[in-house]
Amino acid sequence: MREIIFDTETTGLDPKTGDRLVEIGCIEMVNRVSTGATFHAYFNPDRDMPAAAEAVHGLSITFLSDKPRFHERAADLLEFLGDSMLVAHNAGFDFGFLNTELEICGLEPVSRTRMIDTVALARVRHPGAKLSLDALCTRYGIDRSHRTRHGALLDAELLAQVYVELTGGRQIGLELAADAADGLVHAATTLAQRERTFRPARPHAASEAELAAHAAFLETVKSPLWND
Repeated sequence: MREIIFDTETTGLDPKTGDRLVEIGCIEMVNRVSTGATFHAYFNPDRDMPAAAEAVHGLSITFLSDKPRFHERAADLLEFLGDSMLVAHNAGFDFGFLNTELEICGLEPVSRTRMIDTVALARVRHPGAKLSLDALCTRYGIDRSHRTRHGALLDAELLAQVYVELTGGRQIGLELAADAADGLVHAATTLAQRERTFRPARPHAASEAELAAHAAFLETVKSPLWND
């Protein structure tokens, strides 16, 4: 089974407000073992770089100014991705930027049925625990001392190790562990893709009958403390 672990860096948090993708890093895994094949690219976003974003990943407009635009590398990226499942941490964010860039190019977006979200996996595996990539690296003893800033390929490499641990650890060669891992991925993928339905708030005020019954009950209480 071929899977692509990937991460992105951007100019901000929301592609709908004009933020753009500036870096993508992809790691190829087969049967949850890294093959060594990667895809990595920087992109000129044709806009400014907010200081807050640059502080996170260190990518300045000066550095990105001579890099290709996304549409110039889109075909290479799609060829590398193929039809494989795509694994990302908080995957909805990365898919949002990737698909926005593809749509700008006039290309079909990547189906979210191919999305595996490691945040959802971690939530199933470690309910109530911290779910950041740093926290999961610490939990699994994955060395990230060389990570001084966010970087798409570096973060994808760390995430690949986290993904192995989340889906069976070093026992992935065992059939039972592999079956359990696939079940966990299916459960978490379903959780990540589930549509959220808006439900209006339910009324919580007591009815007139309930208020009357409560008042009658209070009349039966002898020497209540609240009267002292």
